[in-house]
Amino acid sequence: MMRTDTPHTTTYLKDYTPYPFELLGVQLNFDIHDGYTIVESTIDFKRIEHTADHLYLNGEDLDLIALKINGKDWDRYEQTPQGVTIDFGNLDQFTLSIITKIVPEKNTYLEGLYKSGDTYCTQCEAEGFRRITYFPDRPDVLTTYTVRIEADKSLYPVLLSNGNKTESSECGNNRHCTIWHDPHPKPCYLFALVAGNLTHIHDTFTTMSGRNVDLYIYVRPGDEGQCDHAMRSLKNAMRWDEEVYGLEYDLDLFNIVAVSDFNMGAMENKSLNIFNTALVLAAQETATDLDFQRVESVIAHEYFHNWSGNRVTCRDWFQLSLKEGLTVFRDQEFSADMNSAAVQRIDDVIHLRRHQFPEDASPLAHPVRPDNYIEINNFYTMTVYEKGAELIRMTRNILGPELYRKATDLYFTRHDGQAVTCDDWIACMEETSGYDLSQFKLWYAQAGTPEVEYKGNYDEKTKEYTVHLTQNIKDTPGQKNKAPMHIPISFCLLGRNGKELIPSTVLDLKEREQSFTFCDIPEHPTPSILRGFSAPVKLNTDLSEEDLSFLMVHDTDGFNRWESGQNFMIKTIKSMAKTGSKSPSEEFLHAYEKTLSSLFDKDTDMALLARALTIPDISTIAQHFEVIDPDMLHAARHNMLTAIKRNFKPILIKAYKAMHPGGKDFEITSEAMGRRALNNTLLSIITCTGGTGCAGLAKDHYDNANTMTDRLAALSALSHMDQPQRKDVIDDFYTQFENYPLVIDKWFAVQAASSRQNTVSELLELAKHAAFNNKNPNRARALYAGFAMNNPLRFHSNSGAGYEFLTEAIIELNTINPQIAARLLTPMREWRRYTPDRQEKMQACLNRILACPDLSPNVYEIVSKSLHAA
Repeated sequence: MMRTDTPHTTTYLKDYTPYPFELLGVQLNFDIHDGYTIVESTIDFKRIEHTADHLYLNGEDLDLIALKINGKDWDRYEQTPQGVTIDFGNLDQFTLSIITKIVPEKNTYLEGLYKSGDTYCTQCEAEGFRRITYFPDRPDVLTTYTVRIEADKSLYPVLLSNGNKTESSECGNNRHCTIWHDPHPKPCYLFALVAGNLTHIHDTFTTMSGRNVDLYIYVRPGDEGQCDHAMRSLKNAMRWDEEVYGLEYDLDLFNIVAVSDFNMGAMENKSLNIFNTALVLAAQETATDLDFQRVESVIAHEYFHNWSGNRVTCRDWFQLSLKEGLTVFRDQEFSADMNSAAVQRIDDVIHLRRHQFPEDASPLAHPVRPDNYIEINNFYTMTVYEKGAELIRMTRNILGPELYRKATDLYFTRHDGQAVTCDDWIACMEETSGYDLSQFKLWYAQAGTPEVEYKGNYDEKTKEYTVHLTQNIKDTPGQKNKAPMHIPISFCLLGRNGKELIPSTVLDLKEREQSFTFCDIPEHPTPSILRGFSAPVKLNTDLSEEDLSFLMVHDTDGFNRWESGQNFMIKTIKSMAKTGSKSPSEEFLHAYEKTLSSLFDKDTDMALLARALTIPDISTIAQHFEVIDPDMLHAARHNMLTAIKRNFKPILIKAYKAMHPGGKDFEITSEAMGRRALNNTLLSIITCTGGTGCAGLAKDHYDNANTMTDRLAALSALSHMDQPQRKDVIDDFYTQFENYPLVIDKWFAVQAASSRQNTVSELLELAKHAAFNNKNPNRARALYAGFAMNNPLRFHSNSGAGYEFLTEAIIELNTINPQIAARLLTPMREWRRYTPDRQEKMQACLNRILACPDLSPNVYEIVSKSLHAA
């Protein structure tokens, strides 16, 4: 796994060849003991490519004890650190038995079988199964599994695997075992095992065909009281998938297990989903509204994978977005139906722009379907997931809802039980609709974010309105002179009173330059462009400040109302940064005041208003600058906030007092969460100047809070201040919640995001805190990612201290957990976009990491491409 003097091997899509053997069935036996586990696998092979004269199986960090073919000891094999090559003679069908010994307790990579606290669990996607036993560890090898698990009954009373439990028995010496059989063929990355002392909650679900499904959520004893929201979310997701996609669950049992040490958010293993505790546990005192929403979304996401990923899976890892992009889109639409659709779309786009757009602009830019990789774990990216979801959304925008549903019906019926490609997905879209999507497929092959230029012209005499669109996609590493994309632009024309002069329509932009003319437009319209963010592009328009102000109030598309305000804010901040002005224009303040005026309207969507009043963060603003100077952007943004507070303080305070929930009963509803979001947005604006009055208000907010949402909002506001209340609240928060690991993660993360001058020195002390453990992914992310990804001002400090802090963390984590180490490199991928002094310091840190003699392939790939990509 470690780098020596030669680069790691690159895998290419063009080199894909089918696996030359069929697996007729797999039997696995796990004999779990403290300090080691014995794994025996029995696999029935059938040769389907008769030119194959040897069998290659992947395997890493395995102690090979025995290898047999057809029951006989076999010594005709060659073993390497990456696998084993077996000379099986001239057999067309044979049974291979392998016994290996592994040490889950020492597996800090958290891939394969490892121990989280007192619980054994697995993570096999993407290539973790090779750390359990020798096996063809690739997604296109599907077979059925029968699994026997044996362990100490008093220590590990719960033994789980995929499918249905067929047997439980006592084994003597206080040991017991269970046997599980999964009737659905699956790739090994979907294999799962859990053994631990766990408790559970139970519920049932009746499917649309009348079958009863038992639902279990397993957690550590004491956490079961925080699982009700996850169970409700699971049942809602099961019903939604039936109603919206016609997809029914296919077994009589569905299990979820929550563990503390987990590299990812969750894993969709067939019928046994394993989750990070952060995405299962949620209660009023310990979880924010965002936590509740994330639990709902991710529970649904992993359940939806039962079809979009499990029943129909990927042929190879280059097709990863086939399952992930589709499933992200499905969970986004589910969340939109469960909550406010406009707010959900806004939050999805904020996430996309903040994380995926910078990826597209970095040396690590890659297509939704990459054509090569060194370490597959590095391609679990925002591009594959979030941009991949936008590609699914665009196909629905192009086909329309009815044809899209017919196409998905065809896809799941035709390819059930198969490992397929993105081309197979598009083929179903084309066959159902009759549309030619060959140009659209460029979205899967071309990296980068397209830029669309919009110009509109109204002819008073002819009553015609003409739209002129141009598109361009910049060069990215390995890709130049890219072809025009098929970009669906949702569009509408609005009259003076906000009435739609034409119905919302989709303009199919396919050329580099293209015009569209609309006739019989009775008055000079205001265009609403890219409604609902119908394509993942950067849109530049000729809209005036007056147009943006109008759309902020009158646009009939909720997303575009918000978008117009954000565009106005960014345009104003750019002007303030360029001129050094400490106050925005009168036009902007007037438009902002109009938005504020809806604070007391009875029909106001408070969640939408909270987002409309929020100034874009520095990471989002930075995307509109060729050279990024975080100090300058922070100053301009802070000056805008200060001016808003100065001009509108009376109405802000009046609204804040009116919105404060006080002693109202806690509810997880769109209305209640919207009220809290608006109240906390107002708090952040009122306290932006950080004076004694600000600190007093934030401290009162903290003291009167009856939810984690409000408590954390106050802690966040105080974290930026140099006032005595800051330390009082930080200390009190820790004392109250030191026994709740997920809450203490928030405590670390809030301090890491502080804009105070001495943040880095304080983080160095926090890294020595008794509660900090860099072997726990959640805790490591809270401190290191909380700083590097959520604190651009201090991370990009001119001193370079922020870069050095992160570099030390990455070097240390490289040998502990390479996946986490590689992901922490994210904010340094764009080092060339910053001011020259910052470029020099970041480049030096990247070179320092690259020079480490024991560099993992995960970190090596990110660093080398960041430094050397053309």
